[in-house]
Amino acid sequence: MLTIWGRVNSVNVQKVMWCIAELGIECERIDAGLAYGKNNEQWFLDLNPNGRVPLLRDGDFSLWESNSIVRYLSAKHGRGDLYPQSPEVRAHAERWMDWQLSTLVRPVSIVFWNLIRTPEGKRDLAAVAKAAAEAQDALALLDRHLASHRFVAGDRFSMGDIPVGATAHRWLALPDLQRPGLPALRAWQERLSEREPFRAHVMLPLS
Repeated sequence: MLTIWGRVNSVNVQKVMWCIAELGIECERIDAGLAYGKNNEQWFLDLNPNGRVPLLRDGDFSLWESNSIVRYLSAKHGRGDLYPQSPEVRAHAERWMDWQLSTLVRPVSIVFWNLIRTPEGKRDLAAVAKAAAEAQDALALLDRHLASHRFVAGDRFSMGDIPVGATAHRWLALPDLQRPGLPALRAWQERLSEREPFRAHVMLPLS
C-alpha cells in the first residue's frame, strides 16, 4: 500500500495526490504538518530529515520532496503517459518541473502566506507587491510558451504539468490581486480543470 503523509491544503501534497489520482494508484493519505503535527516526530524525521510534507512510503521505500515523488510515481506507473517515452519530451517536462521550483514557487508562496495564512494586521504588503510582480513576470513567460503548446511539454499532458499547474492555479485563485492578460495560461488551466484529479485535489479552497 502506498502511503502519503500530508495535509490537503498543502500545494506540495496536492501535486502528489493529483499525480496518484491520474495514475489510478491505491493510496492512503494521513494528515500531517502544521496543526496535524507528526512531521516533527522522530519516526518522521528518520524517514524525512527535512521534516516537511509530503512524505511517501512505498513498501520499504520512502521519499520526500514533492517533485521527486511525482517523478518517481510517473516513472514507475506512467511510462509513455505521464512519464514521456521520448527523452526530449521528458526533458521538456522535467525542465518545467525544475522551473517551478527555481523560479515560480517562491514569489507565489510569499504572496499566498501573506494573504491567506497571515492575519491582516501582520501582512508585509511591500513583500507582497514585490513577489506579486515577480510571479506575474514568471507566469508571463509560461504564458508565451503555452501560446504555442497545449501543455508544458508539448501536445500531451505529462508529469510536467502537475507541479506547474498546481502552483499556477494557486496564483490565479489568490484574492485581491491584479493579474492582467495571461490568456494562454488561463486556457491551459481550463484544460487542466477538465481533468477530474485536478478538480478533486487542486481546485480546493485556499487555507
